[in-house]
Amino acid sequence: MKVLVVDDDPLVCQSLKTILQADGGIDVVGMGHDGHEAVELFTQLEPDILLMDIRMEQMTGLESCERILSQFPDARVLFLTTFSDDEYIVQALRLGAKGYILKQDFESIIPALNAVYMGQSVFGDAIVTKLPKLLSEGGRVSLTELGINEREQSIIELVAKGLSNREIAEALYLSEGTVRNYLSVILEKLELRDRTQLAVFYLKRS
Repeated sequence: MKVLVVDDDPLVCQSLKTILQADGGIDVVGMGHDGHEAVELFTQLEPDILLMDIRMEQMTGLESCERILSQFPDARVLFLTTFSDDEYIVQALRLGAKGYILKQDFESIIPALNAVYMGQSVFGDAIVTKLPKLLSEGGRVSLTELGINEREQSIIELVAKGLSNREIAEALYLSEGTVRNYLSVILEKLELRDRTQLAVFYLKRS
């Protein structure tokens, strides 16, 4: 797995490189210190994943993420930052970042990279606890053009609010098996892999 690390603190970059390459399956192919370098290095190196800070001089991680994804729609960007601001989380998800984890959760960095490499979206524990609130504030989303009916949309909204299948079943007076069937159909229609991706998809369209 080729990883590009971008952080405005050179010491953090070097520390991350040491930690990641000790894993054996990760090759840190480059390091940068601001958003401009992130864009340039990503274009040159074409890494599997860009591991990047958000607050940086010259160009922020969010700005560079937007530029990179406009050129490389399949790019996988994982934000690693000390900031869990709601605004940053929402922006990162709407831009299409594959994850958002905090530097304090350093032990989760390698598992997060592996998950993103396998096509999943990942969030640190501190971020996951915020998602239901952020998603519930997103407002109702019209998905009829994608073949999602009212019942399916209700289930999507409840998933986004953090409810389990059992809780959704109780709220909508359905059986758990019926809820599972609905979720399978919804994921297939939207070409998503799991509940997390479904919640992120809902947020991006809100």
